[in-house]
Amino acid sequence: MKKMLEQIGIKKTLILFAAGLCLIFLSLPHSETKKEESEEEVTEAADEQQEVKALEKRLVETLSTVDGVGKVKVMITLKSSKESVLNKDMPYEEEEETDGESTRKSVNNDEETVLIEKDGENVPYVIKELEPEIEGVVVIAQGGSNASVQKDITEAVTALFDVSVNKIKVLKMEDGS
Repeated sequence: MKKMLEQIGIKKTLILFAAGLCLIFLSLPHSETKKEESEEEVTEAADEQQEVKALEKRLVETLSTVDGVGKVKVMITLKSSKESVLNKDMPYEEEEETDGESTRKSVNNDEETVLIEKDGENVPYVIKELEPEIEGVVVIAQGGSNASVQKDITEAVTALFDVSVNKIKVLKMEDGS
């Protein structure tokens, strides 16, 4: 090892070592980017929670006015989160390659996201926003033991949220709740 260092030279060895450290440092992910992404995810999750709470509140207000339902508590769970559909550009390119006797055609179908300038930044062009998909709804009502009330609640939830009947559960509220 000592002979190798003498042949290469200490200065060159130190330069190679420093270059290696620089490469390692540059290949590490930047914590600022990760921090910004995690803050954005937390904000999106909080917004989604607020939307769910608002839906639950509106459903409680609506169902509590139905005859026979009484006091109501509601829980809504989501299957998916809000999703943005981006505009994609699919340029069509055809290439011909000839190698003496044969000709080969190839088609390039690469997708590219369309970007627009917004506040001085290039951001993806969003075509539409898909609302979160509701997984299930639980309704706890004072009149939840009555079959007619259960049917009315189930039909109302199905009409409002396009949720299948098997994803809705109506329960009787405990006395004193």
